[in-house]
Amino acid sequence: MKFCRLSVSLKFHWRFSCRNCCSLTQIMSFSTSATETLESESTELVYSELQHKMQGYAASGCIKKAFEVLYAMRCVSGKPTVHDYNSLLYFHMKSKVVVIDELGEIYLGMKRFGPSPNAITFNTMLNGMVSLGRLRDGILIAKEMFESGFLPSFTALSKLLKKSFILGSLEDTLSLFVLMLRLGYVPTEPSLRKLILALCKVGRVPEAYQVLSVLISKDCFQSVHCFNPLLWALCKSNYCYNALAFLCFLKKKGFECDVSSYTALVYGFCRKKAWNEVFHCLDEMESDGCEPNVITYTIIIKFLSDDGNLDESLNLLKEMENKGCSPDLVTYNVILRALCHQGRFDELGELAQVIDQKGFTPDQHTYAALAVALLKSGRPSIAESLIHPIISSCCFVDVVIYNIYFNILCSDNRTKEALSTLESMMEIGFKPTTVSYNTILKGICKEKCVHEAMKFFNQIIWPTSKPDLISFNTLLSAACKQGDSSIIQRILYRMEYEGFELDILSSTLILYFCMVRKTAAC
Repeated sequence: MKFCRLSVSLKFHWRFSCRNCCSLTQIMSFSTSATETLESESTELVYSELQHKMQGYAASGCIKKAFEVLYAMRCVSGKPTVHDYNSLLYFHMKSKVVVIDELGEIYLGMKRFGPSPNAITFNTMLNGMVSLGRLRDGILIAKEMFESGFLPSFTALSKLLKKSFILGSLEDTLSLFVLMLRLGYVPTEPSLRKLILALCKVGRVPEAYQVLSVLISKDCFQSVHCFNPLLWALCKSNYCYNALAFLCFLKKKGFECDVSSYTALVYGFCRKKAWNEVFHCLDEMESDGCEPNVITYTIIIKFLSDDGNLDESLNLLKEMENKGCSPDLVTYNVILRALCHQGRFDELGELAQVIDQKGFTPDQHTYAALAVALLKSGRPSIAESLIHPIISSCCFVDVVIYNIYFNILCSDNRTKEALSTLESMMEIGFKPTTVSYNTILKGICKEKCVHEAMKFFNQIIWPTSKPDLISFNTLLSAACKQGDSSIIQRILYRMEYEGFELDILSSTLILYFCMVRKTAAC
């Protein structure tokens, strides 16, 4: 058909040229030009059709067919170009089914046989990996891009870094962080905070310190919020003196510390019961213009109370109020719990009135402290009236509240009810602790049912894979009081098997052997 069209065209031009007295040379020149134009248009049409077909296959996820069409473009001189390869990669990345291995082979083919990948090639693959969440592939592409002489964009690497936090791959995050620094990029402050927090959370405090040191040395450190997590991690790991040295180093560098920085030190020294250092930190805070807040005071009050210094805690409570720092419900709950443990029930009642006067709504921990106090003072029915509504509600209830409730029931000789409640709660997802089981075990023993207690003991699936010494001592005490030597022997064998040794609380066993006049065994 081409040749037919060309013949008609020549006749037409011949007649036209004769009328206008044109030369034969002009006619032949014009005819040749027309032929080339037609062939060029035909070639472009074929190339355009192949290009459209290839993009369609790539977008639908048929990567092999798309590549076959791409290869067929070789019938057109100078095709396919790097633009065609980039087009294939782009449309395939947008498809719902992305075949990573095939893309890798295409990229390797470009490197070996051409056309050579350009910046658009790498950016297309990098952005695609970011959107797909292919973290490691994205990092490899970014490194390959840099080694090929192209610079990955800060935006793409930042997105990849965010993906790494979502996926929780700490090693990949660190690898990407190092690459960014190598390229002269500094991650954003939120990303730095997340990285340091992630390292501290898994106990990799030295690496978190190295990250901060590198940033400080590059003068690209941004705010106090980046180094506070490290201070807290050091203090929680009992390296509070290291934290203090680090804080002094930061201050020399000109960084301003905030309340959280000093509170971390307060927490660390409280854990060590280094009270002189604790109160020295308070003085330093105030001299540095950082007023201690309710969290700072509550930490000190808690640790003082746990160390038996309840009167000092009460004095500190008054001091914080005098300085205009109002205690919150957490602070009062800590004091309530301490008063309860020391049996100072009159003061506990007075403090409960203060809580009510200040308009605080008691929470689970408030009721728990009051319930324990009532239980210890011999008023289990009132204690139950406080806890039962919490247990019956649909809201989340802490396991400590359940353990108090079990204790209330067992102390009132309602162990079967406690056991029934435990079983029904486990059916809906409640996970008992060793304390939960020991409380019910004690209740069964209290009702003088040692064999039932032993049966219950053997059926328990312990949270820590085995019972603790309290469990054995509870059983031993009950067995000795009942003079059941067979149960005593079974308990001793089980203790030996689990690797437990008798302690001072196991002295009831000695009393039992003395009572039955088995001196040698004693």
